[in-house]
Amino acid sequence: MSISHGSELRAFHAAARVGSMSGGARHLGLTQPTVSAHVATLESTYGVELFFRRGRRVELTEFGRSLLETTHRLVDAEVEALSLLLHARNSGSGHLRICAVGPYNVTPMLSELRREHPGVRISMSVGDSQQILESIASYQSDVGVLVHPVADPRIFCLPYRKQPLVFFAAASHPLARRAKLTMADLAGHSFVMREQGSTTRRVLEQCLAQEGVQVRIDLEIGSREAVREAVAQGLGIGVVSDAAYLVDPRTVKLPIRCDQLFTHAHVVCLRERRDVRMIAQFFAIVLALRSRNKFK
Repeated sequence: MSISHGSELRAFHAAARVGSMSGGARHLGLTQPTVSAHVATLESTYGVELFFRRGRRVELTEFGRSLLETTHRLVDAEVEALSLLLHARNSGSGHLRICAVGPYNVTPMLSELRREHPGVRISMSVGDSQQILESIASYQSDVGVLVHPVADPRIFCLPYRKQPLVFFAAASHPLARRAKLTMADLAGHSFVMREQGSTTRRVLEQCLAQEGVQVRIDLEIGSREAVREAVAQGLGIGVVSDAAYLVDPRTVKLPIRCDQLFTHAHVVCLRERRDVRMIAQFFAIVLALRSRNKFK
């Protein structure tokens, strides 16, 4: 069985350094009997003699001198460890790992984090919602940014902002020249869709079903960038969040309004890690951004 004797070794080291049990006790803020008992525990447990007792003074035995060389390294390592911890607390350094469904919501957060805590190293990965939650649950990521609420009781989930979705098409598309459109005008047209499981696709399909509109899904693609390029090449109509729509002379937004067509960005972490310093700092920044921009 492994037995820890940290307190006993510190008592031995202090007494050896000053040459008395009482002096070692004063150095550690303990009583003399406590220090003597710690040293006696080491001696009885391992069958060794550490000191020769000469009245109130103590003198190291040959084995005691050997042990003191080792406890010097032990105490130095403890001081170094505490110094490292204090530096981390006071300097704002550390490593924050973030996983997001895309760059559009998270990059303003990262910019603010870098401004307020320049010592923090940031790693960011991109994945779908399921990958983000798996990464959070397995401690591979510290925080995640996705576009739907999470009901898992293990996950702390903070609403960030509501994001309208927009339709867009190639500039040559027949609907691109229309000044006014309704959901019904989309009937029968070809769409470029994200893969099954995409929150954007789920919201769009719900909205189309509510309006009784049927469209053709001729192409499924696994990334926003690929959807954008496919739409620009005339392969169908696309849907992205308004924040993710990039102005491109090859495409135009379609003037269609649907109040139900939106997603809601959320920031998540493991509930048990909500108060970890860097994670708490990140959520404080998210709350400040949400308040500043009146995100609901």
